[in-house]
Amino acid sequence: MEVTEIRIDRLIDNSRLKAYVSISLDNELAIHNIRIVENDGKFIVSMPSRRGKDGDYLDFVHPVNQEFRNKLTDMIISKYNETIGK
Repeated sequence: MEVTEIRIDRLIDNSRLKAYVSISLDNELAIHNIRIVENDGKFIVSMPSRRGKDGDYLDFVHPVNQEFRNKLTDMIISKYNETIGK
């Protein structure tokens, strides 16, 4: 499965939340509302989630293995840096 598109949907400059991102996989599946969050000078890619009955957040879309998570994170952060001109 290949990431065929990464789109920065909305940039946000006034909080820890930096952007909302959408990706396409194999030009057949889109995932929206991925967030880029800055924490202690590092960027974190946060997958779409919802709050459960117990108040905890549960990802409803997420990479199954660490290798793909790292690949996806690197691609998303690279696209973000390209978009903001870094």
